[in-house]
Amino acid sequence: PGVDLADGSCAHPTIPGRVSPLLPANHVTMAKGTGLVHTAPAHGMEDYSVASHHQLPTDCLVDEGGFFTEAAGPELQNKNVLEEGNEAVIQMLQAAGSLLKEEKYVHSYPYDWRTKQPMIIRASKQWFVNTASVKATAQEVLKKVKVIPTSAANRMLEMLDRRTFWCISRQRCWGVP
Repeated sequence: PGVDLADGSCAHPTIPGRVSPLLPANHVTMAKGTGLVHTAPAHGMEDYSVASHHQLPTDCLVDEGGFFTEAAGPELQNKNVLEEGNEAVIQMLQAAGSLLKEEKYVHSYPYDWRTKQPMIIRASKQWFVNTASVKATAQEVLKKVKVIPTSAANRMLEMLDRRTFWCISRQRCWGVP
């Protein structure tokens, strides 16, 4: 049973010398396995939540272009995660005798609405500010914007008034719905 493995650890399958803890998680149930998960804290909200709860680092081994970084190791570096990188990981697991089973699985991926390509979820650095001047400036600028219907402008002003922290990010593709 998974409970017997809780608080245990295992060798990382592709990074020599790295140890990975076996973690319980609410989004995995005993009905679907051990109730324990492998986690990639920089690649999804559930994984990030589990890692935060267990105070794990949020290492991101994938760059903005979807390629493994140097931190992933020389065998994976500069390989696209969804293409040759995936096959390289499978080969590494086979070579280490760590692959128990391989099968095709239709996975639910988020897709970019413009390119129709799968997107990779990854953490990125953000800046958070808590300042009245940012809020006041945003509200003044919004009052100068023509909003249709006008009632939407009032809702946005109210939302801005309730906001306590601001995330300043340049990662968003502007103009997306």
